[in-house]
Amino acid sequence: MTSKNNQLSKISVGVLRGVGPKIKEKLSKFGIISIEDLLFHLPFRYQDRTKITAIAALQHGTEALIEGTIKLSNIVFRGRRSLIIKLEDKTGIATIRFFNFSSSQSANLTTGKILRCFGQVRHVGGSPELYHPEYRIFSTSGEPSESRLTPIYPSTEGMGQNTWRNLIEQALNFLSTHPPKDLLANISAELNFDITSALVFLHAPPVNASQRDLMAGNHPAQERLALEELIAHNLSLRKVRDKFQEVKAPRIKDNSTKIASFLQSLPFKLTNAQKRSIDEIISDLASNRPMLRLIQGDVGSGKTLVAAVAALLAIINKFQVAVMAPTEILADQHARNFTNWLDPLGIKVSQLSGETKGTERKTVLDDLKENKANIVIGTHALFQKNVIFAKLGLVIIDEQHRFGVHQRLALTEKARPYQAHQLVMTATPIPRTLSMMAYADLDCSVIDEMPPGRQKIQTVLIENQRRNKVISRVAAACRTQRQAYWVCTLIEESDALEAEAAEKTAASLRLALPDISVGLIHGKLNQNEKKEIMSSFISGKINLLVSTTVIEVGVDVPNASLMIIENPERLGLAQLHQLRGRIGRGNTKSHCVLLYKQPLSIASKHRLEVIRDSTDGFYIAEKDLEFRGPGEVLGTKQTGLMMFKIAQLPKHDLLLERVSEIAPQILKEAPHIVPPLIDRWIRGGEEFGKV
Repeated sequence: MTSKNNQLSKISVGVLRGVGPKIKEKLSKFGIISIEDLLFHLPFRYQDRTKITAIAALQHGTEALIEGTIKLSNIVFRGRRSLIIKLEDKTGIATIRFFNFSSSQSANLTTGKILRCFGQVRHVGGSPELYHPEYRIFSTSGEPSESRLTPIYPSTEGMGQNTWRNLIEQALNFLSTHPPKDLLANISAELNFDITSALVFLHAPPVNASQRDLMAGNHPAQERLALEELIAHNLSLRKVRDKFQEVKAPRIKDNSTKIASFLQSLPFKLTNAQKRSIDEIISDLASNRPMLRLIQGDVGSGKTLVAAVAALLAIINKFQVAVMAPTEILADQHARNFTNWLDPLGIKVSQLSGETKGTERKTVLDDLKENKANIVIGTHALFQKNVIFAKLGLVIIDEQHRFGVHQRLALTEKARPYQAHQLVMTATPIPRTLSMMAYADLDCSVIDEMPPGRQKIQTVLIENQRRNKVISRVAAACRTQRQAYWVCTLIEESDALEAEAAEKTAASLRLALPDISVGLIHGKLNQNEKKEIMSSFISGKINLLVSTTVIEVGVDVPNASLMIIENPERLGLAQLHQLRGRIGRGNTKSHCVLLYKQPLSIASKHRLEVIRDSTDGFYIAEKDLEFRGPGEVLGTKQTGLMMFKIAQLPKHDLLLERVSEIAPQILKEAPHIVPPLIDRWIRGGEEFGKV
């Protein structure tokens, strides 16, 4: 490359033949803006069009390339209008059928012409048929077949495979004249392909290429590109971490006596996992290098208490603490817990949300600014410019996957001239391999033990036709002073999803259970209404709470021991596990009913069986990753980090060990390649590291 402007990432797809405004818009929906983007749009499978199959040898359900002479071409109006071709070779006759065709198409497909077709074979009445195959017309037989496997690309309406292949062929011509720099050439001796040869190979594999390896995603050419992409993502997060830790944090000294006194005052003992996590946090806080630590733990494993110990230590050292949650319900739950633990110690717990108004809001803001508030618990409202801390030392962020990387780092800036220590928590266990990739900027503490006394939840799958029996079971539980959740996945009717609406469900349950107090909570209620309903449920005034997934996190009602989840097939495993974690918090044996509707796909059935058979959040997270992929598992706020072009997790899990070795090596031996690596694989990569 002679200049930066000659880089493939700088050359617009608009220079290609056939790319007008409409095609350019369609490509942009795939994130394809440049020639480089187009080259990274890889086939998802391949077809073998290198061998012509005899018509007599065609097998039902297979894809095949056939060639013969057109013996009959006729438009038939029987039932559905169609163009029928009878194609004959030396071994037999096959029927070619087109339901959608043009007059010029029927005019070209005339008797006597040589036709070569590729498509899926069906046997109808014992005879082979191909519907809408791709075809070419030849004047004579014996023309050479394809010399390479034929790629099939992810596509959209109005973008046929021939269009993709034409564009890719032009892009490969650019690749030959503008070869990208092989950034890993001197880093790893194990690479079998450079980046150019890997791209050429994957867009046009030779006949002897292993389709099995290609479909599995573990061909060396695929692994070469995936490895570089995973390294780029890892480096981008390391860059974020390094930038964050350029500014020193305040040293928060250990105070074993006061911490020990606090822990002894609790009505329960800590698990070894909680103790280990607390020790790791104490060590981090003692340094002037800002802590960046993630606490991973299953639902109910005691993460909040670990965070409370960190908060107490900061407050003992005369620093303020900010606790941020993604929802009002979760913020309220934290406020109750922190108040119960810290209020006896004379520590003032404040709350701040979008609903905090007038005098109350002014008082909270003044207290924070004048250092009269030790700890504030809130939602996104804590980001606002008028929220000023006198001496912020520690930021705690719960359900961190609901916030983007820069969002969670921005709050720590309110500690200037220091950088606040940061502790983030998630009750959604992340598979180890995914955690290595998504949270390379964080140290990780894992709470992999449950507190003694936690009830194991029995989960059952019940078909919706038995709904009345389920209602009777709920009624029996509520009449014995137990409480229950009935979770709906929608607020309003939706014909498309055919799911019960929460409001309709609540109304029907009130009719069916006139002696049971039924409450309703969903996202359209204002915060005061939500608080009032949750308070009534917590106090026992409401026996049965009908809810949408707003109760996924932050609701802790020990007396609630029964949960019904409607249409569970619509939710991911992690979300189902989160919802189920709202019960089993007391001494009563708890049950979760997954009330599904038929027909249920095989994939949905497998997913629901996983949640039925296991209560291990980390195992469930691994299965969720297999079913849904990293972008879905991490949530929308993280998709900017995890929208891979080539890499596929968990397919490429084995590469992550090499990533963890190679990324530090690059930083040490070749730091100059970090910016181009990030820029190649992450759109807007130059933004990483800006805090």
